[in-house]
Amino acid sequence: MIGVGKIKQYTNVLDKPLSKGRQEVTLSGFAYLFSELVQYNQTQVDNIGELERRLEDAGYAVGVRVLELLCHREKGNRRETRLLGILSFVHSTVWKVLFGKVADSLEKGTEHEDEYMISEKELLVNRFISVPKDMGSFNCGAFVAGIVRGVLDNAGFPAVVTAHFVPVDGQQLPRTTILIKFAEEVLRREARLG
Repeated sequence: MIGVGKIKQYTNVLDKPLSKGRQEVTLSGFAYLFSELVQYNQTQVDNIGELERRLEDAGYAVGVRVLELLCHREKGNRRETRLLGILSFVHSTVWKVLFGKVADSLEKGTEHEDEYMISEKELLVNRFISVPKDMGSFNCGAFVAGIVRGVLDNAGFPAVVTAHFVPVDGQQLPRTTILIKFAEEVLRREARLG
């Protein structure tokens, strides 16, 4: 008999349950796909700023989807409503799902009240990319900045998010810092909440 048993037939992809297992992509597979993304976008632009913006836009789309997925899986469709809660969520949960570990540090800016920084010694997207001399300070971390901006914007915390190289004493390679500058409305809301 065909169709007898406990195999459930789904008529729509949306009816299928989300797997809770770890769905990992090999490092070499990710490195290849990401390098192709960078190379494709490089052929479409005239300068480094435009290339970083395109990578950030690609990351933004990923961030939107990551937020939806993690809120569904980890939080029972609840979202963070406080500033430190969403920063902690990005620093730990989002980073762990995307990169397999918690980010190296989360710091509040000393000069401005609305700035926070997530630092990573060796950001995965910069690990296998060699930047030619003519591209100067090109930083593939713009892709990760886009992911962070996508998560924050869609959680209700609009921000300008940028990636920067920060030199470290005694090390050849600089660390990557994701600088998050929140919109004024976020700070006003946070002050109202208490």
